[in-house]
Amino acid sequence: MKTLYIDCNMGAAGDMLMSALSELLPNPQEFTERLNSLNIPKVTVKSEKSVKYGITGTHIRVFVGDIEENENMHHCQHNHHHHSGMKDIENIINGLNVSDNVRNNALSVYRLIAEAESCAHGCEMNEIHFHEVGTMDAVTDIVGVCMLIDELAPDKIIASPVRVGSGQIKCAHGILPVPAPATAYILREIPIYSGEIKGEFCTPTGAALLKHFVNEFAPMPVMRVSKIGYGMGTKDFGVANCVRAMIGESYSKAGYEDLAEIAARNKISLSDIKITEE
Repeated sequence: MKTLYIDCNMGAAGDMLMSALSELLPNPQEFTERLNSLNIPKVTVKSEKSVKYGITGTHIRVFVGDIEENENMHHCQHNHHHHSGMKDIENIINGLNVSDNVRNNALSVYRLIAEAESCAHGCEMNEIHFHEVGTMDAVTDIVGVCMLIDELAPDKIIASPVRVGSGQIKCAHGILPVPAPATAYILREIPIYSGEIKGEFCTPTGAALLKHFVNEFAPMPVMRVSKIGYGMGTKDFGVANCVRAMIGESYSKAGYEDLAEIAARNKISLSDIKITEE
């Protein structure tokens, strides 16, 4: 079974997920060019190599005009001169030249964020307004991840329990606890933990993408990994701040044990056996 495994030991943000998944493609740069060709309003995307504590990965930077993305802008607010409501976001996504599958997934992910924000602030979804820069930035991350999942086409997506961080974060509303209320709402019924390092590790965008796409939150299964991608964050926490994505063939524990017995009996290596799962 073609399986995508996402290691969320350092949480998840939209740009980090997009960066990690892009490294699983044969030509990551071509993906960046396709994303730019969608002409998301005012958005320019640049892909750069980034090194964190000796690990080399990709950091996809999203610019809205001349302003670079800032996850703190993703939180909703009610009194800002430049803001977008859910209807505006739906119009933007519906106007993009992407497949119906990508479009429907992107709309579903953004609705998860809007629902969480409306619950956190005690208002209707149509009353929620998002910071303009945060909106375009999040739309780009979400559409990009939806495009990548569509292209990679895994049969199953598994993710580790999600580190959310601890402490407090400053955003449009002031000082909020970590995880932020919207993030905590989205991650209900998903295994999460704080860890020892203070800071926000999982954002609303990252949480919504995981919630929508991941079939199971569990330790990495037995699998033959064919490619690994690292999506690097911008913050430094004293450890490698990255999301790691692995894609390959997974198979059941029973199937592995049967193969191991056959290999031992015939003195052959498991790496010489092609594994399939129906």
